[in-house]
Amino acid sequence: MGNAKTLLSNCVSGGCGAKIESDGLASLLAGLPSGGDGSLLVGFDTADDAAVYALDGERSLIFTADFFPPMVDDPRVFGRIAAANALSDVWAMGGKPFLALNLVCFPEAMDKGALAEILAGGAEKIAEAGAALGGGHSIYDREPKYGLAVAGIIETSKVVRNNTPKPGHRLILTKPLGVGIVMAALRVGLADEGAVRQAVSSMERLNRSACECMMAFNVSACTDVTGFGLIVHALEMAGDAVTIILYPDALPVIPEAVKYADEYLLTAAGQRNRNRAGAHADVSRLPFAIQELLFDPQTSGGLLIAVPPGEAEALVARIRNAGDENAAIIGEITQASLHRTYANSKGVVLASR
Repeated sequence: MGNAKTLLSNCVSGGCGAKIESDGLASLLAGLPSGGDGSLLVGFDTADDAAVYALDGERSLIFTADFFPPMVDDPRVFGRIAAANALSDVWAMGGKPFLALNLVCFPEAMDKGALAEILAGGAEKIAEAGAALGGGHSIYDREPKYGLAVAGIIETSKVVRNNTPKPGHRLILTKPLGVGIVMAALRVGLADEGAVRQAVSSMERLNRSACECMMAFNVSACTDVTGFGLIVHALEMAGDAVTIILYPDALPVIPEAVKYADEYLLTAAGQRNRNRAGAHADVSRLPFAIQELLFDPQTSGGLLIAVPPGEAEALVARIRNAGDENAAIIGEITQASLHRTYANSKGVVLASR
């Protein structure tokens, strides 16, 4: 994967697997005031994908930032993945990114040519997204890190939240699970080249077309699946209002990731996600590898979309035709009081279709 065998050797973690666990973040943010004049429509209280700020009576600004250490050695590929991941938060809210700023941390002793490649890769994805690159900020650090601050625009009435799914709606996932596990195998030299290509292709692919597809349907909620894994992001979507039923047999996965999970090529972030889910999602009846795929931290993962049952198949078909060929219906939303006894679950239930 490239000619710069320096990025991974300078990092102890990579991609969205480097995120602080969600419980820890929640406790840190709990006492912070959001402030403002009432124009902040979406803040940090619901762990949504981005902030939304009303500009006028019709339009709102979507604002987000995301950066992390590399998960591949090829610097240009890393730049593409990090940029795709940061841009995704705007699409998860239903918006259109229009401006990005680079966020850079880089070791002083490392070859600046690698940094130039990282920035070039990021610029490629910003251009593909139809946004402008307006500059950024850089500092020296012990580990290389890269990402973006991104501004997007949306009609206020069309903002899609992460925690508003409606009972009866179906859940769609647009990308396969397993990139964290494949990258763990890559770090120790045990990843199949085809699996790495599939994982990299998935991480580099923008969620732009999936967002554009979903905005033509009656979507009730959406989030992108990243470092907290499918189950924890589903828990955030469910909140206290609904129960989410996932169909383990319907999950799109990178096939080799199942093998690597069975060989315990796992991530620390996956274990943190397992600890976070706790009694809210009992996975004990599932094969170990599927359990790990549910907790696996995804870097630049797919969109998790809630849509009416009569529209789900059509939306999946449209998303697949637009390039996300692994898109699938993976679950449904029920009333919070239903299925609570199954698997002792409070927020996410694992069941057959």
